[in-house]
Amino acid sequence: ELEVELTPQGTLAERMRAGGAGIPAFYTPAGVGTPVSEGGLPWRYNADGSVAVASPPKETREFGGKTFVLEESIVADFALVHAEVGDTEGNLVFNKTAMNFNPLAAMAGRITIAQVERLVEPGELDPGQVHLPGVFVQRVVHTGVQEKRIEKRTVSA
Repeated sequence: ELEVELTPQGTLAERMRAGGAGIPAFYTPAGVGTPVSEGGLPWRYNADGSVAVASPPKETREFGGKTFVLEESIVADFALVHAEVGDTEGNLVFNKTAMNFNPLAAMAGRITIAQVERLVEPGELDPGQVHLPGVFVQRVVHTGVQEKRIEKRTVSA
């Protein structure tokens, strides 16, 4: 059985960032007046398709005349991230869109395992190019370059 909580993408990112920073919860305007804040979103279904568990209403509060929803941070037992380059101390350099959630996920994990395409020795990475310091990474696994099976549209004339 699996429970799924629908969360706006920006809120998800901030929940992970807050968890990594040790902040237990925060207020956000995202989701105010929707089932995200009012509750009732299905989290888990029964075998017959009926709702087994639904989301509870979330606490709301007004600041400066505007309503905000209280969101709890996310802290995971394990975080799995992928980096283009990493050193044996866990300092990581991400490639393109891997910068979106990998650093936040790593910070929110109690134990972070980094999969790296290229493993280098400490000191080989320019400190100014490091996206995630090794303090957030507990394990590094060198996998080499993996095939990225991405569909590409081709057009012939």
